[in-house]
Order: sequence, then C-alpha cells, then structure tokens
Amino acid sequence: MAAPKNKFKEALKSKKLQLGFWQSLASISTCEISSQIGFDWLLIDGEHAPNDIGDIANLLRVIDPSDSHAVVRVVAGVPHIIKQVLDIGAQTILVPMVDTAEQAREMVKAVRYPPDGIRGAALVTRAAHYGSSENYAPTANEEICLLVQAESKTAIENLDEICSVEGVDGVFIGPFDLAASMGFVEDPNNVVVQETIENAISRIVSSGKAAGILMLDEARAKKYMEMGSLFVAVGTDVSTFSNASKKLLANYRNQSFSSNDKSVY
Repeated sequence: MAAPKNKFKEALKSKKLQLGFWQSLASISTCEISSQIGFDWLLIDGEHAPNDIGDIANLLRVIDPSDSHAVVRVVAGVPHIIKQVLDIGAQTILVPMVDTAEQAREMVKAVRYPPDGIRGAALVTRAAHYGSSENYAPTANEEICLLVQAESKTAIENLDEICSVEGVDGVFIGPFDLAASMGFVEDPNNVVVQETIENAISRIVSSGKAAGILMLDEARAKKYMEMGSLFVAVGTDVSTFSNASKKLLANYRNQSFSSNDKSVY
C-alpha cells in the first residue's frame, strides 16, 4: 500500500484556494466538530497550543476520516520532532520561524527519506499503517507537503531565497510575530506591517510557491485571497468560541428583567 495521496498538496499545485480553521483548544471534541463543518484544512497547533505528540496523534485520528486535511504546526524546526509528527501520520507540516534559505533546505531534508533527506525509517508506524504498507517509504516523499513560516524581519529580507528552495511547497506569513519583529507588538494593524505583508504575499505568489496566512479580519482575508494566497486560515476555535460566548452573554446582560413582575407566572 502506497502513501495516501495528499489532496491538499495537489490543490495547492492546482492553484485552488484552501480555506482553513485553527485548532488551539487541544480538544478532540471541538476538533471533531470542526472536521464536520467543511473547511479544506484544519491546523493542529503544536507551537502555541498544549498539544504534545500523543495529542496530535489523536487529533489526526479525528480529522483523517473527514473531508478536511490536517496540517500540523510543529513546535520548532527540529528534525527529530518533525520525524515524530510524520511517523504518527501527518502529511503536511508547517514549520515556524524559518528565517533563511538554509533553514528551509534543512526542513526539506527533515521531511524526506534518504537519499533525498534524513528522515529516519521505522516502518511500523501509524503513517505506514503499523507495518502493513509495504510501499509507504518509497512513495512517502512525494506526498509530504512542507510549509514554512516567514514571520520576522530577517525572513522577509530573505524571502526570495526561501521561496527558491526546491521542496518547499508554500510560505506562510505569521502576521503577529512579524509585527512584533518590526517593533509593532502592540500594533499589528500598523500600516507599515500591512504593507509588508501584502508585499510578501506578492513576492511569494510571483515565485510560484503557495502563499498562506492566518487572518481573522474578513476584509483583509478576502484581499489576501484576491492577491493569490492559496491557503488562508479564516478563524480559530478559541476566537470563535470566545466571541460567540461574549455575544451570548451580552444578549442577556443587556436585557432588563424584573423578578418582582408577577405577571410572568
């Protein structure tokens, strides 16, 4: 049995927009609900959410049977961490804080088996169906999708070189870390930051790589899509739950109820 076809990777190659939704609650239940909504991809956050390798494996088990594709953001671009995430079945990896082309090339090696890379071979893993997939290793490299995050001034300066690295399928702009790196940690909406993001998206698209971003502001998200961004996360589980809960409470806090009004009984 060969490695499963990575439909998300195929969609990016075909320049087909992929709408995503962030998973930060580390909850199987909310992830299961999200997987039934119809998003093209769901981001399992291993960087800023309390997801360890076991949690990620269980979230993959929830997403895999659905029509959504799982993208796993690892805590850092460390080969042995990436190896673990691939072995539990992830096919698309998002690596944070990639500042140089050399780092990007190291990440390409980390997701590939030799002779093209340094991924360790253990063919009794979940990815290899616990040993029942005889052809997993020979076909795995082609189905892995590698996305790298450009989220610092240094990364933006090196963006063209990062985009030129063979084996990188997409470059994801991290808007909040980028704003902080530029000195606007308290003002991520600053016009200078926004201009930098738009310029970066244009450069990524021009390079032929897929451009991606997380953007909760609807107008900006749509603008980035119009500019050619192909994998755009438009919401998060945390913000969706928080905003809906606040709205629900406000609907009742703003009402005037009288417990002395006997007419209601």
